[in-house]
Amino acid sequence: MGNPDDITLEVCVDNVDGLSAAIAGGADRIELCAALEVGGLTPTSGLLRVAAASPLPVVAMVRPRGGDFCYDAVEIQLMLNEIDAVAATGLQGVVLGASLRNGELDHKTLERLLRRARDHGLESTLHRAIDLCPDLAQATRLAIDMGFARILTSGGARRALEGLGGLQRCLDAAGDRITIMPGAGINADNVGRLLEKLPVREVHASCSEPVAASTPPVLEFGFDAGGRRQTSAAKVAALKTALRPK
Repeated sequence: MGNPDDITLEVCVDNVDGLSAAIAGGADRIELCAALEVGGLTPTSGLLRVAAASPLPVVAMVRPRGGDFCYDAVEIQLMLNEIDAVAATGLQGVVLGASLRNGELDHKTLERLLRRARDHGLESTLHRAIDLCPDLAQATRLAIDMGFARILTSGGARRALEGLGGLQRCLDAAGDRITIMPGAGINADNVGRLLEKLPVREVHASCSEPVAASTPPVLEFGFDAGGRRQTSAAKVAALKTALRPK
C-alpha cells in the first residue's frame, strides 16, 4: 500500500503514447480525453478500449465539442450515450460539466448526466465548468448535493496558482464532503507553492511538452503538429516526486 500522506496525481492524456507515459512516470489516476489542445473532448471508442487495460484507475471526459458548456437536447443525449460507452469499456468514472448562459452550473442537465453515471456505477468528477461560476462556494455546495466525487478547478482563474483565493473558497465550502482537485498550469516547479497555501489531497496536471512539428510537413497540405503537446514520463515523475511528503 502507498503512503497515506501521498497526494494523488491525476494526469490528463489524449492518446496511447500519453497513456503509456503517464503510467511509466508514476501517475495515480488517468483522465482520458481527446483533443487536449481545446481543453479535452470525449475520447474515441478505440482509446477507451486501450485504456481499459490500464493498471491505473481511468476516468473519461464526457464533452461532445469544444467551446462553451451550454448544451442543447441533442448534445445532452449524445453525452448520455457517451457515458454508456465509457461504462461499457469498464472504466472507473466520468468527468462532466454543464453551464447555464450566466455561468452558473446547469443543475437540470447535470442531474440527468449524473443519474446515468450512477446507474452504471461510475464515479463523477465536475470539471472546470465550475470556474465560470460567479459564486464558487455555492457551486461547490451544489456539486456536493448532486453527488459528485470531486471537483477539478483552478479557483476561477486561468491557472491554479493564480486562483488560490477561489480554491480556498472551494475547500472551505467542501469540508470533508467532496475532494477539491486543483488543476491548470501545475508542474513540479510550482506545486510546492500550491501545497504551502492549500491542504489539497489530489492534483491534476498534463505534464506535457510541445511536440516538434514534422519535417517535412505531412503530405502536400502542410499539416504538422501545430500546438499539440505530448505527455512526458519525466515530467510526471518529477511532479510525483514533488508531491511526496518531505
